[in-house]
Amino acid sequence: MKAVLGLSVALAFAAPLASAQADPVATLVKQLELEKYKATIKGLTKFGDRRQGTARNRQALDWIEAQLKSYGCTNTERLQYQFTQPAPGEPAPKRAPGIPSGGAGGPPGQGGSTLFGNRIPTGVNTDPMRQPDERLRALNAEQTPVGTSLRENVYCTKVGTTHPEEMYIVSAHMDGIGFGEAANDDGSGTALVMELARIFSMPGVETDRSIRFILWNNEETGLNGAAAYVEQRKDLQGIESPKGSGKYPEPKWLGMIQHDMMMYDHGMPIPKVGADGKVTYVSPPEQRLEADVNIEYQSVSRQAEGSARLAWAFRAANDKYATNYPAAVGFHMTNTDSTPFMDLVPSISLRENERGQQIGAGWNPNWHQPTDTYDNYSDKDFLLGLNAAQTTLAGVAQLAGVRIRK
Repeated sequence: MKAVLGLSVALAFAAPLASAQADPVATLVKQLELEKYKATIKGLTKFGDRRQGTARNRQALDWIEAQLKSYGCTNTERLQYQFTQPAPGEPAPKRAPGIPSGGAGGPPGQGGSTLFGNRIPTGVNTDPMRQPDERLRALNAEQTPVGTSLRENVYCTKVGTTHPEEMYIVSAHMDGIGFGEAANDDGSGTALVMELARIFSMPGVETDRSIRFILWNNEETGLNGAAAYVEQRKDLQGIESPKGSGKYPEPKWLGMIQHDMMMYDHGMPIPKVGADGKVTYVSPPEQRLEADVNIEYQSVSRQAEGSARLAWAFRAANDKYATNYPAAVGFHMTNTDSTPFMDLVPSISLRENERGQQIGAGWNPNWHQPTDTYDNYSDKDFLLGLNAAQTTLAGVAQLAGVRIRK
């Protein structure tokens, strides 16, 4: 905690470096390219919605691991856990109670938020026939088997040169639902983490502290993959094994940075009058000029103070290094894989919109729908995801102490 607090304050208020040429962070940020980011998302979409427990989910895990190795992030590992899929009609496992929500402006949202303004319904598509693309319908035909079976998270680690016993976690979830391609939810977050793993694994790139790049499974069923990691690994932090080896299988967590659906910020739904005079609300067709990267922490978590400082440090990194879109900080982080970590370590989540207040009000009509396909996003949408990648790369590079050896 002390490390992230001190570094975050320094990041937020440090004087600018003398020149971009002398700044290794600027050099690395320039390695992020729109076409490479798009290509990684496109590669993920060949596995359809990557629903947990299916063959296409396992194939996507294998593909992600192979890609990480090809980047030079070769020390890949998998964490295994058991997950139980209830039969249709059986009650789902109970979740932790939600955070009290709602204020004077409107009905309650999730994570402590309030739903303001125009809203459209949200939900999960469970009807394969709503997918007009027969190829996608066939690709997504297999459903999660009922009962208890093995699941896996895949990750790789950039080992720090001076403090390998400490690390930052950079993560996203790789599973999706809805009978689409899960291009945005969460191909966009997964591709972001993979692109950062590629850049930090480039020859000559060193960091003082370790960085672990994790792709979670079972986010859509209740953050089960992330929760399993916390349960299995939290008590192993900072332990050298074997003793005297200088190796730390689970370095001490200094900060957790989660990503989830990064591309679509078209704004609040707007009214549309039909031929019958009836008013409905629809999402604006274009990415709005004032789109931003939303950085959220949870104000009621035990690590709220450190999480807030981490969030503002990332906002400062965005101000300095992002090229197209700004960032905003909010305090209602919810429904994402940083939640199981938030009482143990400073934790933040980056998204296209605030999860409770905006996504919960229908600001993304593709969320969990058959329309979440690669072709339904424009370069303006992909560019928002790339700017989120610039933000995280810059923030983590500074926190971990990056340098480039020639």
